[in-house]
Amino acid sequence: MKPCCEAHGAAAAPGATVARDDAPLRVVLVGNPNTGKSTLFNALTGARQKVGNWPGKTVEVASGTWRPAARASGGAGGAGAHVVSVTDLPGTYSLVPASPDEELTQDLLVSADPAERPDVVVAVLDAANLARNLYLCAQLTDTGVPLVVALTMTDIAGQRGLRIDDAALAAGIGAPVVPVSAREGRGLPELAAAVERAHRRGEVPPPAALGEPVESAVRDLLRVLARQASGERRPARWIALRLLSGAPVPGVPEEVRTLAARLGERLAAGARSAAEGRTGEEGTGQEGTGEDGTRGGAGTRDETHDETYDEDWDVQTLLAEGRYAWVHRVMAAAVHRGGDAGTSRATRSDRVDRVLTSRLFGLPVFLASMWAVFQATTTLAAPLQTGLSDFFAGPAATFAARLTGDPDGSPLAGLVVHGIVPGVGQLLSFAPLIVIMFVLLGLLEDSGYMARAAFLVDRLMRTIGLPGKAFLPIIVGFGCNVPALSAARILGDRRQRLLLGMVLPLVTCSARLTVYILIAGVFFGSSAGTVVFFLYVLSVLLVVGAGLLLRPLLFRGARADALVLELPPYRLPLPRVVAAQAWQKLAAFLKTAGGVIVATVAAVWLLSSIPLGADQDGTGTDGGFGRVAVEDSAFGGVSRAVAPVFTPAGFGDWHASAALIPGFVAKEAVVSTMAQTYGTEEPADGRQPGTLGEELRRTFDHSSGGHGAAAALAFMVFLLAYTPCVATVAAQSSVIGRRLTLWSMVTMMAMAWLLAVAVFQVGRLIT
Repeated sequence: MKPCCEAHGAAAAPGATVARDDAPLRVVLVGNPNTGKSTLFNALTGARQKVGNWPGKTVEVASGTWRPAARASGGAGGAGAHVVSVTDLPGTYSLVPASPDEELTQDLLVSADPAERPDVVVAVLDAANLARNLYLCAQLTDTGVPLVVALTMTDIAGQRGLRIDDAALAAGIGAPVVPVSAREGRGLPELAAAVERAHRRGEVPPPAALGEPVESAVRDLLRVLARQASGERRPARWIALRLLSGAPVPGVPEEVRTLAARLGERLAAGARSAAEGRTGEEGTGQEGTGEDGTRGGAGTRDETHDETYDEDWDVQTLLAEGRYAWVHRVMAAAVHRGGDAGTSRATRSDRVDRVLTSRLFGLPVFLASMWAVFQATTTLAAPLQTGLSDFFAGPAATFAARLTGDPDGSPLAGLVVHGIVPGVGQLLSFAPLIVIMFVLLGLLEDSGYMARAAFLVDRLMRTIGLPGKAFLPIIVGFGCNVPALSAARILGDRRQRLLLGMVLPLVTCSARLTVYILIAGVFFGSSAGTVVFFLYVLSVLLVVGAGLLLRPLLFRGARADALVLELPPYRLPLPRVVAAQAWQKLAAFLKTAGGVIVATVAAVWLLSSIPLGADQDGTGTDGGFGRVAVEDSAFGGVSRAVAPVFTPAGFGDWHASAALIPGFVAKEAVVSTMAQTYGTEEPADGRQPGTLGEELRRTFDHSSGGHGAAAALAFMVFLLAYTPCVATVAAQSSVIGRRLTLWSMVTMMAMAWLLAVAVFQVGRLIT
């Protein structure tokens, strides 16, 4: 390796990353999808991480703190001198941006602001698919940032008969190579030492050589850049290659752009001329290609690119050809095959996929898996959820009353006993549900099975003009609609993004799931899991149905591209990884829902404490703040006014409408509002208030004329389809615009009411 100025030309010095001993060490993880990058990130950061949008972007990234000294063993070689800030960038195949996540990766690596650029890039390469991964690595060498390679999946490479010479690979790339297994913790101390060393020395790998014609043009541009743009802080080689390919680079002098255009035309013309002279010759002059281009037969060129030349060659194609040639040289020196590894023998994953992704069994197996997840969630979570709810409704409420005094005599005591305690109790009772569900989904995801979901539903999604990869945001939406709407930006076509943004709020999220579990458990007993599964299937069907209606009306001409999807190999899930992911999901839910629920509980309590006219018996209220039945309060008055709208759906009781009103703010608040209204109301018949489940059954049975189960199902269907929460509305507006968002809110409300009425009216006929 060479110091950055020497490796990247005279103009590279201002844009290069150099060691800064007084600054925090910033590391980014870059790699293709499904290389084990996120698993490595989790192993490095543990629980010290957070997920959020990158500043100024709608792309979600994960960041965390890595303390190598605490994790590295004695052989770390000085690692631990820094507390490392690690950012897990979105998976990308190229630094030529074709989507917002790829644009984020490029902008971060070549930023003109030294405060934004990382100190070290860790390129995560999949040893079992090294040729494809090395193409991105070739582009990373143009950024002028110190580079360390983390080599993953070495066990799978070995199973395929591939032997990788780490030293030869490091020599070919010009950067240290560290084999790691994040799942088993192997190689992490060595990775820490390599990162520390790369930062301390400030060395960057030499740029991937792209052939003499390209390199000659780059040198010409670097000389002009050094004169005309001496203050340029972005990597000079990256600027030169972008200009040669015809891509815009803001802030570059006109003289440089003119020269780049002329050199680019000359390169393209020379490439076309050379292509016409090739008559079946393989390669671009590499020696020793032999049968497959590597010692022992590894790394054939047709594994990495198509050897087709035509008259439409441009500089982009020439640069790609140069990088593939570099990949071929590195592979030839570092990768060896043994035995019959060169044959097209089916792997175990291939054999399993013949069943799990087949037309006959694929979709039924997927649906059965999802049913099993929801059935197990309801079965296992129900007793834990009931126990926590009973605790907060009983001993916790009694203890709070003793601490604060009579809740009917003190507003503060009323807020604590009738507001905060029931709300927090319901929030914490969701914890077993969230943990169990995400553990089960994590097992499916970590095994590699969930990646097959997009493949299985590709045909279904294409019927509404969306590609199969649009199902990935839908899967994200099962957790929360807000990041799902951000993930919709992976679609390159604007009409596809708008269409997906319109239908994503119909995906039922984990906040709605908490209501489903409660109500389904009360009314459907052992069949609760099947009912919840039905609601999730209905959610997907509504997405498809809405897409079928919207496509000809608003998005005529939206066409789904062919699905190109990499399926990772099946692996045994790692309990530590699954547990960490479930904990992150739970922490995120409690953090988000906790603030919403406490704020909503306080608002509902405030409105429930304000007297509103005479009580229902016509005797008047006590006249004091906080000394009024909820039904006779301002909140109760609004709820009673709304309730008749839902009479045709079987839940025209003010308790139900009272729960739905805060649901406009956040669906997490629905159950806590139910607990709050039931917990503070004195029963008119003099009986003692029952548990929340008993009160729900009594209310729905009464409002539906004895068809409580049908009314409960109608309520859940309405909750599924009606206007999403405020955060989702804001995210949707950023994707599809305010006008379409408003139209979407109105139509969702109308559709939800019609569906709820239909479900109840049909249900009452058959129950």
